[in-house]
Amino acid sequence: MTKATPQAQPSNELYAETITIHPRKVTGTFRTIKWWLMAILLAFWHLAPFLRWDRGPGAPDQAILADMTGRRGYFFFIEIWPQEVYYLTGLLLFAAIALFFASALAGRVWCGFACWQTVYTDLFVLVERLVVGDRNARIKLDRQPWNASKLVKKGIIHAVWLMISLACGIAFTLYFDDAFTTLKEIFTFQASLGTWSAIGIVGGCCYLLAGFAREQVCLYMCPYSRFQSAMFDDHSLIISYEAWRGEPRAPARKGQGFEGRGHCIDCKMCVTSCPTGVDIREGLQMGCIGCGLCIDACNTMMDKFSLPRGLISYDSTVNQQTREKGVGGKTKLVRSRTILYTALLSAIGLGMIFMLGTRKTVDVNVLHERSPLFVQLSDGSIRNGYTYKVLNMVRKDRTFALSVSIPGATIDVVGDEAGKRETTELQVPGDDVTAFRLYVNVPEAAVQNSKTPLSFILTDKADGHVVKSETLFAGPGR
Repeated sequence: MTKATPQAQPSNELYAETITIHPRKVTGTFRTIKWWLMAILLAFWHLAPFLRWDRGPGAPDQAILADMTGRRGYFFFIEIWPQEVYYLTGLLLFAAIALFFASALAGRVWCGFACWQTVYTDLFVLVERLVVGDRNARIKLDRQPWNASKLVKKGIIHAVWLMISLACGIAFTLYFDDAFTTLKEIFTFQASLGTWSAIGIVGGCCYLLAGFAREQVCLYMCPYSRFQSAMFDDHSLIISYEAWRGEPRAPARKGQGFEGRGHCIDCKMCVTSCPTGVDIREGLQMGCIGCGLCIDACNTMMDKFSLPRGLISYDSTVNQQTREKGVGGKTKLVRSRTILYTALLSAIGLGMIFMLGTRKTVDVNVLHERSPLFVQLSDGSIRNGYTYKVLNMVRKDRTFALSVSIPGATIDVVGDEAGKRETTELQVPGDDVTAFRLYVNVPEAAVQNSKTPLSFILTDKADGHVVKSETLFAGPGR
């Protein structure tokens, strides 16, 4: 009798074990671009809060500031009030469509070069490489048992990571208050609990995501990888392996001929240089962030074997197919998809510019008192109470004349010794919201219905600009 071979039992594990990815150091065009963009983005993130912009006496002079206490948003010459939150909505919409447009043209160029997760992960990997060495040295260190040498190296790495994360968290807080004052308070330990909390949350996320999660953020946390393919077409520039030229793949030695075989020498340099561990030779995958490091690695090997570059290329599917057929091709930048995105970006951008250029400098909010809706005075006239708020969006005091549209009506501002008048003056400080409690008195004969349309007419006495606010005047009806 023959002994039965035991069958492999199916695994009941729900999750695969996470394998730490140690990308190899590569040099080339894409790596150089990434270094430069990292330096520019990190310099902007840390230095932008210190840029100054003169807005006049009493106004913050920080160029980029989200002033939570003063409830303002500042971006150089632009000042956004809470009532203008629609500008933020427009900016977010513009950014989303810009991402779609960039994806249609150049694939995941944002993910590979400008995403903060990519930038800080690159920086953290650089720290590991400087302390331990390249890929093989880092793998060896991870596998060896804990000893004094490993403890020291890991300690140095995490200490530098924590300093970078702390700097990231501090930079975040500088955008919400005067940067110089906040920085002084932090280093003298006089900062508020809110400031320390923000530093801890943002810095902690930086430390965890860039130091430990890394590619897991791109694969599982970021939604972009899930729907990226919906934004690509045959003319989008993507990272691709040209199988028609590389297959069949096999190892090779320098000086060996390549007749009857593909140019891919199966060195796996493209895989070991990938920050997400993707084997691009298996086709476009969700994990590919389009950084182009596999191209640099492959081109290095092609140079060593005196083979043409571009076995892995950053090109459109159309161009790759035409090269396979031996004919020339051309990527179409202008196509229906890019035209649509361009039109949307232009419409949103021009719309926001127009709104900023024609934005009003005064706004009014009228609230009718509900209890009681009206009061009939001893002379028979009807009185309604209102809270009248004037938003002065310029940094100078202004005087306004206020009247109402109902003939014979008078206005009585609470606290104004002048008493009832058909036209009253309102003093509004610069860059402020002033609320006035006032009563409108209307002769009984002018009130024919329980609800009479009423317009408040606010006139700037300096330039004659008029703001009308529509509301209702309540009465007993007839």
